[in-house]
Amino acid sequence: MRKGNMDTSAAARSFGNQILSVLQKEEILMKKTLVSALATALVVGAASTTFAAANPFSDVPRDHWAYDAVTQLAADGVVEGYGDGTYRGDRNITRYEMAQMVAKAMAKENVPVSDKALIDRLAAEFADELNNLGVRVTKLERNADMVKWNGKLEYTYTSTRYEGERRANEDKVVFRLEPSAEVNNHWHVNARLDAGYNMDKDDNSSVELKRAWAQGDYDDFTVKLGKMEFTTAEGQYQAPGSIVADREFSGAEASFGKDLRLKLQAGRANLGTYEDAFGFIHKHDTANYQGVELQYEKGSLTAGAAYYRLGSSTIKHAISLKPDKDKVNVWALNGAYRFDKNIALSGAYAQNTDAEAYKKSGQVSLEYKGADAADKGSWGAYVSYRHLGNASLAPTDDGALFHTKGIELGTNYTLWNNVVLSAKYFKGKTLEKSADDKVQKLFGRVEFLF
Repeated sequence: MRKGNMDTSAAARSFGNQILSVLQKEEILMKKTLVSALATALVVGAASTTFAAANPFSDVPRDHWAYDAVTQLAADGVVEGYGDGTYRGDRNITRYEMAQMVAKAMAKENVPVSDKALIDRLAAEFADELNNLGVRVTKLERNADMVKWNGKLEYTYTSTRYEGERRANEDKVVFRLEPSAEVNNHWHVNARLDAGYNMDKDDNSSVELKRAWAQGDYDDFTVKLGKMEFTTAEGQYQAPGSIVADREFSGAEASFGKDLRLKLQAGRANLGTYEDAFGFIHKHDTANYQGVELQYEKGSLTAGAAYYRLGSSTIKHAISLKPDKDKVNVWALNGAYRFDKNIALSGAYAQNTDAEAYKKSGQVSLEYKGADAADKGSWGAYVSYRHLGNASLAPTDDGALFHTKGIELGTNYTLWNNVVLSAKYFKGKTLEKSADDKVQKLFGRVEFLF
C-alpha cells in the first residue's frame, strides 16, 4: 500500500474516533440529564403525595359553617371538643381535628333530631377525612378503652361495745379491683375482686370474686346477668346506707324507664351473709330471691316502694321468724327531698311480715353535702336516727348494728385527690330491753382510690 493512502486512512480513522468520542460524551450528558429529570419528577411526585396526605391537617377556613355546627353540638353536650375535653372556638382547627369530633359525635346515642341533622351534614363535608382517618381513630380509641381498671386500698377500724361486755376492736385492710370491659356498643362486663386481712392478726387472704356480671344498656332499659350488687333502693342514695340489704345476689336484673323506673330482680342469695337476721345458717346455704322496686326521681324529689322475698327450707330454722316459715317477705318505702344542692332530708321504712317480733326497720336522716374524691377539701356530714329490726336482712352496719336503735353521726372528707377519710359514731340501745342494753360503735376508714 502506498504512503499517501495510508496517511489518508489514518486521518479518516482519527476523525471517526473524534466523532465517536463526541457522540459518547453527548450520550452520557443526555443520560445524566434524563436521570436528573426523572429524579426531579420523582421528588416532585413524592412531595405532591406528601402534601396530599397532609391535606387533612390544613386549617378549616374561619368562616366555614362547620365551626357554628360544632359550637352548637358542644353546647348541647354532643361533642367534648379536643382531646383534653375543651373546645377552643377562638382559633382555627384542622380538618383532621374536625373529623375527630365528627367521628365522636357519630358514635353518640340518644342525640336530638336537630343535632343528628348537623352531624349528618358534617359527616358529608368531612367524608374523606372520616374514611381515611376517622375510622382508624375511632377504632384506636375503642381498643384503648376496651378494659378499664378501677379500685382502691382501704383501711377500716371499728370499735364496738355492748354494755356489760368487753370492747371489740378490729383493724382490716381490703384491696379491691374493679375491671370493666366493653363488648360492643351496648354490652360490657364488670367484676369486683377483693383481698382482705385483719391487721391485728397479720393473717393472709386469698382473692375473692365478689361480683361478675354482664350489662346491656339501651334506651330507657338496662339488663344485668351474673353475680351483682344487691343494695336495696334507700341504700343507693341515703348517707347511712341500706336498712334492708347491702350484699350481692346471683341471677338477672332488668330496669325500665327514666324518671319513673321499674326494677325487677330474680336469682339466688347466699344466706351465709345473712347470719345476723337468720341465726345459725351454714355459710353455703342459699335461698331463692325475687325483688321489685319502683323508684321515682326528678328535680328535688326522690321516692319509691319495693318488695323483697327470700325463700328456702333452711329459713325454717331462723330464730327471728314465725314457726315453720320457709320464706321472708319484706315491704319497703323510701324517700328524700333536697332543699338545695347542699341539704337533703331522707327517710326509709321496711316491714317483715313473717317476723315473730321486731318486724319494723327505719331511718330518718339530715344530710349535708358529701365528699367528692376528685375535689380536695370537699366534705359532708349527716345525722340519722336508725332502727334496725327484723326487716333488716343484711343492712349497712358501719354505724348502727342489727337489732339496735339510736343516733348515728357520720362525716367524710377528701384529704387529697382520691384519698377520702370517713368516720361514723353510733350510740343507742338494743331492741331487746334489759338492764344492760346500751351499745356504742366507732367506725373509721381511709380509702386510696385509683
